[in-house]
Amino acid sequence: MKNSYTIKELIGLFLNKIWIIIIVTIAGGILSFGFSKMFLPFEYSSHVSMYVQSYTGISDQMADQNNISNSKQLVNTYMEVLKDDAVMAAIGELLLEQFDEVILSENFTFNMSGEIETESLRKCIELSTVTDTSAVKVIATAKNPEIAASICNNLTSIAPEYVAKAVGVGSINTIDKAKVYETPVAPNVIKNTLIGMAAALMIVVTIILITDYFDNTVKDVALLEKKYKKAIIGEIQEFAVERNDKSSKDNYSKLTDKDIPFYIVERYKSIRTNVNFSLATSDKKIFAVSSANPSEGKSIISANIAIALAQGGNKALLIDADMRKAVQHKIFEIKNKKGLSTAISKMNKLDECIQKNVMENLDVMTSGPLPPNPSELLASENMLAILDELNKKYQIIIIDTPPVNVVTDAMELAKCVSGIVVVLRYGRTTTEDIEAVVKKMEFSKVNMLGFILMVLRISVAEDIIPNTSMIISVAMVITEKKMKQRMKRSEVENIAHRISLSYTARN
Repeated sequence: MKNSYTIKELIGLFLNKIWIIIIVTIAGGILSFGFSKMFLPFEYSSHVSMYVQSYTGISDQMADQNNISNSKQLVNTYMEVLKDDAVMAAIGELLLEQFDEVILSENFTFNMSGEIETESLRKCIELSTVTDTSAVKVIATAKNPEIAASICNNLTSIAPEYVAKAVGVGSINTIDKAKVYETPVAPNVIKNTLIGMAAALMIVVTIILITDYFDNTVKDVALLEKKYKKAIIGEIQEFAVERNDKSSKDNYSKLTDKDIPFYIVERYKSIRTNVNFSLATSDKKIFAVSSANPSEGKSIISANIAIALAQGGNKALLIDADMRKAVQHKIFEIKNKKGLSTAISKMNKLDECIQKNVMENLDVMTSGPLPPNPSELLASENMLAILDELNKKYQIIIIDTPPVNVVTDAMELAKCVSGIVVVLRYGRTTTEDIEAVVKKMEFSKVNMLGFILMVLRISVAEDIIPNTSMIISVAMVITEKKMKQRMKRSEVENIAHRISLSYTARN
């Protein structure tokens, strides 16, 4: 959990998620566009202006000025009168005379007496004053353009009567009638689309911030080095090479495979250099590679470090000491009938358990058959004797061990190795996991050479776009369904009839 963010950290956080932000924002706009087009009803508007006079029949100039001034003062009073329930009820009665009740029910709600609810009618009417004038502008909005115009005209026709009853001063007049406008004023598709995009943007940004705030997984190399005072041996991105054989579920990509990215090769060369520096003062050129938890990439990293060391001219040996979940024989596609377990138990001679020249300068000792007591075997004197003998034959030895926080196997090798490299996985290994590893190694007096951070590379094309496509597809299906619902019954029947004829002809 982070306590605070700097501007730089926020920018970096959002830039790392920029494709997610962009795609979610676009998806929000698409969904809003489709919803506005297919689900929101069209609304039509009409308008008319009424003019207020405080007195009539006065021609004197001073009297005209007073008339205008008084008219402005009466406008607000008249507007309140025109919003009254009695006025709304009168407009509703006129609408019932002018339109069918079915059409009106699509625009208004009715009470138990079969009358239009005054509140539902009032919501359709907007009254406003025109600045520096004595005019009142009336705007009516409804789902039917003719109803919208009728509301305006009905209001202007009854306004003088109700104003005279309520106020008794002045008059209100209309010069023209409201017209029917066939162009809808709502929904505003562009506005709704922009609102949808803005809402999606706010949601995804909020989720990213909340997720990152409570995320206690390792992400910052600098903070990792500063907090634990351990060297960062290297950072490596997870990569995969496309295989011709799709039958295998495992896809272990090695540096010797074709089409390996150049930067991956260079990263492993850098790790090779750092490992050599770490072991420069040690008599034993033996080190182990482990991790905090399973599935953090320590086995494939062990294999590729061994390959990189061999490519650098070192006579190297890779030992698979993970006798619980051995994978090195799968990575190098070699047999596992003999290996470390049979060598420790002396079921086979040591040389028989080593597979020579798996590649130039690299030999591999697989785990062998999985024993019931791997911890005891690794802690045995035979294991120590084997490593002492192998140390004389090889320039460097790499041991792939089980995760530290799962079993004690790695700790059992403390007396046999010069140090341990711990693999951490970006966005998966937590600070609690790292602290547990550090404490165990300090307790066992194990020399921790440093950390290697496995960075998970997110493929936008494979992980994000399909999800977005699914969202868009769902939206299109819903839109299509709604369009069919809006089709006339005759059109649907016609299409169905043609399909039926076509099917009958084929059969």
